[in-house]
Amino acid sequence: MAEEKILRCSKLLAQQGMTIAFAESATAGWLCSEFALAPESGKVLKGGIVCYDAELKKKILNVPNELIEKHTPESREVTEELARRLGELIASDIQVAVTGLTGPGGSETPDKPVGTMFISAMIKGRLVNFRQVFSGSCEDVIHETVRAAAQLLINELE
Repeated sequence: MAEEKILRCSKLLAQQGMTIAFAESATAGWLCSEFALAPESGKVLKGGIVCYDAELKKKILNVPNELIEKHTPESREVTEELARRLGELIASDIQVAVTGLTGPGGSETPDKPVGTMFISAMIKGRLVNFRQVFSGSCEDVIHETVRAAAQLLINELE
């Protein structure tokens, strides 16, 4: 069964006749799969791209290498760019992008520790952002990020 907030968000999207697409890095498609479990998925979900590796961010979504080198693949700036460019590949009313650090070995710093997650959403051409540091296992961080993404969308749609 889908996450409660995903169900609420999916219902809001359907009521407003809106569609959604995802570009996921750190969550590796988990967010998109949660929306696929909602009863309204056939009406609202367009699809998603998993771009875990930075090369995919560049090659599939055309994120400039300079932006990735300057800000790292796990950054607000790159996440925003993913959200902006996703609409060129998947026509939808909302484009959601997620990057972040679910475990060690990425671009973590004292200001961006493991657990830092970035969500950007283009909602009918308007960009909204979310940054949060979650704690726990990789799976815990992903679950919290999925809930946070749904809540971000709910806040914008209500």
